[in-house]
Amino acid sequence: MTPKQGLAFVKRHGIVLQAARGPVPSLAEAITGAPIRGSWWAHAKGHEIFRVAEAVSDSDDVLVCKLVDGKITYVHRRLWPALVKLAARFPKPRLAKVWNEHTRTGAHRSRRTAFPRWVPEDVQRAAKRLPTADAERMLAATHALPGPGGSAATTPG
Repeated sequence: MTPKQGLAFVKRHGIVLQAARGPVPSLAEAITGAPIRGSWWAHAKGHEIFRVAEAVSDSDDVLVCKLVDGKITYVHRRLWPALVKLAARFPKPRLAKVWNEHTRTGAHRSRRTAFPRWVPEDVQRAAKRLPTADAERMLAATHALPGPGGSAATTPG
């Protein structure tokens, strides 16, 4: 899978896990074509997974957060208004934009921008105009809409 194909995969599905198993598709498993046992870093296609994941993470059209089950999740921009509209249904820390920063020593440091500080103004305006029922349909289609307990669904459907 090329980085361009990885971005298209995220756009098509709307909400995708980086590598974890869950109620939404996994980018890593889409790349390998099968479930991954153990760490994806050790997989034969680990370099390809890394390259595509980096491109997806760097896209201005993708929010990287921990929306689904607290795992690294990619949310395509087309769903941001629905996510903002229904934000009260999610644990607020799961809506934070997250990324890793490389320090001068070569170490990685986890960084985050809290919700709603990362939300662009045009997305805020679109969320205000979006009917709640439409936002619910958009997120329900991805199987990431939280259930009554406030966490994302654990099974599709």
